[in-house]
Amino acid sequence: MENLTSGDLLVRLINLNTHIQKRLSGPLSCHGISMVEYFVLKQLNQAPDKKMRRIDLANEVGLSASGVTRLLAPMEKTGLVTKEEAQRDARVSLVALTSSGERICDEARVSFEQTAGAILGALTASEQVSLHKIATKLLSFRHLDD
Repeated sequence: MENLTSGDLLVRLINLNTHIQKRLSGPLSCHGISMVEYFVLKQLNQAPDKKMRRIDLANEVGLSASGVTRLLAPMEKTGLVTKEEAQRDARVSLVALTSSGERICDEARVSFEQTAGAILGALTASEQVSLHKIATKLLSFRHLDD
């Protein structure tokens, strides 16, 4: 462990991310959504009036503006979200959570939390708090998006 490089650690984190995504994909697919779609529904569910600007939503889920647009098109067709114009500025495109989207989000949250508990169950509560602090610190650096 004393010869651990930053690159070694980053590879390990990427590997962990891949395993977590695989582990979550099954339970979320039972609700008809992917992990990224769950993140979109969750963000909208937590937003004021259950609406967000597309660009803000893209930033919150780690996608480009065009990436979130591509993701939202099928979600709109299946009735999980709708497009709206901002009342104050018609140039701004809003995404709103539908009642169907809210229901799917609530149901998927149970599966997500159960799986998260199983994944993180190997860590003590204190280790989970430490991991949260480390992840928050790493994600707060703007240079990650450069």
